[in-house]
Amino acid sequence: MPQAWTLKTRPFGTPTHDNFELVDVLGGALEPGQVRIANRWLSVDPYMRGRMNDVKSYTPPFALGEPMQGGAVGEVVESTDPSVSVGDLVMHMAGWRDEAVVPAGHVQKLPDLPVEPQAYLGQLGMPGMTAYFGLLDVAAAKEGDTVFVSAAAGAVGSTVVQIAKAKGMTVIGSAGGADKCAWVKSLGADAVIDYKAEGSLVKALAAAAPKGIDVYFDNVGADHFDAALAVANERARFAICGMIDIYNDGKPTELRYLARVIGARLSIKGFIVSDYMARAGEFYRDMAGWLQSGQLVREETVFDGLAAMPDAFLGLFSGSNKGKMLVRV
Repeated sequence: MPQAWTLKTRPFGTPTHDNFELVDVLGGALEPGQVRIANRWLSVDPYMRGRMNDVKSYTPPFALGEPMQGGAVGEVVESTDPSVSVGDLVMHMAGWRDEAVVPAGHVQKLPDLPVEPQAYLGQLGMPGMTAYFGLLDVAAAKEGDTVFVSAAAGAVGSTVVQIAKAKGMTVIGSAGGADKCAWVKSLGADAVIDYKAEGSLVKALAAAAPKGIDVYFDNVGADHFDAALAVANERARFAICGMIDIYNDGKPTELRYLARVIGARLSIKGFIVSDYMARAGEFYRDMAGWLQSGQLVREETVFDGLAAMPDAFLGLFSGSNKGKMLVRV
C-alpha cells in the first residue's frame, strides 16, 4: 500500500521526529486527466520549515494529518491523459510519499539534458533557478562584481558560486568546516570563509574582500547578513533568498551595521523563485551551455528510503548536506 509522510503536530523550535507520521494512503482508480507516479527521488528544502507553521505566507501551511508536499521526480505508471504517457519521467510537487496521483497538468516532463533525473530537483530545478534569477535578476550581478554568498556549499549557494564565476565575477563563499570549504574552493570560489572557525565574521569577510562586496546572496541571515552590511560597497545589491538561521527559533538577530543601508544606499530585495517560472527557458538555455562547456559541477547528499525523509529534512538544519539533499525512494 502507498505511504506518505504527514505533519502530525506543528513544531515549536527545531522539528523532531515526533512531529512527523508515516501513514498508509488508500489507492483507487484514476479519474480522467490524472496520472499515477511512482516517485524515484524526493527533495527536502529549507522553505518547508515555514510551511510547518500555521501562519499566512506566500505558500499555504501543511495541513495536519494530510500528506506533505515537496519536489519529486518519478515515473508515470498509469495515465488517463493523452498528454502524459506511461514511462514518462516527470517532475511534480507531490513529494514526501512513494506514490502520487495528480492531475496531468501538474506534472512537467524532464527537459532533455545530459544529466541524471535527480538533477532536476537541484542544480537544474528549483534551487538552480533560485540561484540563477536571484543572482542575475534580483541582484543584477555583472562581470567584475565581487559577490559574497552564504551557505555556499548548499544546493543554491554552490550554484550561485558557479554561475558567478561563469559570468566573470569574483566570488567569496562561506561554508561550515574544512571539507565544505575545500569543495566550495574547488568550484572556483576566489576565497572561502569557514563560519565555524573562531573569530569575527566581519573581519574575515573584510580580509577576503579588501575592496568590499558589490553583491550579497543571502541564504543564512543573522551574522552573515550583518557582515555583508558591514563590508558592502556603495550601492551594493542584496538578494535575500533565505534566512535559515532564524527558521526554527524565529528570534531576530542584532544587526550592528543596519544603518549602513542609508549611507551606502544599499538595495535589499527578497524574492521567491516561483515569480520567475515563466522565464524558465532562459535558465535552461544558459545552464545547458555551461553544462556543455564543463563549467557546472553538482554534489548530492542522498538518504535512502521513504522512511529517511525526516532525517534528511532535519539534516538541513545541522549542516549535514553538501550540495543538494535528496531521498532516493
